[in-house]
Amino acid sequence: MANAALDLITPKLNTKSIIGVGTGSTTNCFIDALASIKGVFDAAVSSSDASAERMRAHGIHVMDLNATPYVDVYVDGADEVNPAKQLIKGGGAALTREKIVAAASAEFVCIVDDSKLVPVLGQFPLPVEVIPMARSMVARRLVDLGGTPVWREGTTTDNGNWIIDVHEFMIEDPASMEIEINNIPGVVCNGLFAKQAAHVVLVGSSSGVETL
Repeated sequence: MANAALDLITPKLNTKSIIGVGTGSTTNCFIDALASIKGVFDAAVSSSDASAERMRAHGIHVMDLNATPYVDVYVDGADEVNPAKQLIKGGGAALTREKIVAAASAEFVCIVDDSKLVPVLGQFPLPVEVIPMARSMVARRLVDLGGTPVWREGTTTDNGNWIIDVHEFMIEDPASMEIEINNIPGVVCNGLFAKQAAHVVLVGSSSGVETL
């Protein structure tokens, strides 16, 4: 999948191109592949400190998002993908920065294996990043919405916040639910990528890579 993503984006790149890079094990494979063409583009923007460190170790120039007026393409994985290419992300606790970089990018390419394809989002617990003092209050609101919230103890995001994972939460209308959760005071961001769905999904399986 990493090589398929590279094949997809390389023809669109030039020496002024900025690539957004996500977080997680699948994205790590993409970063390793990206190092082979680091002379083709100008720089990368990362959604996490861990990905930034991995790219710098490969000699890839990493920029702060505030330092660039555009990002040509963003490449990242997902925890779930529905037929509308809407996603659940945040298993690696980088959902807020991932959503920011995706929103700043002209194109969002998502790379997953076929086990991540679902008819309805919610089998994977939905991550919600919260201000620490609001954790209990937000959890109560999430119960009211029909979910079972569990604090991901021991996890602090790169933004200094906490994660609540919402279990038993089948999401029939991701776009509306994304807005409703984000409107809860104390929520920084949630892992539904509905408004910011992927433009392209590359799906790896035993038979090869399919493009959605």
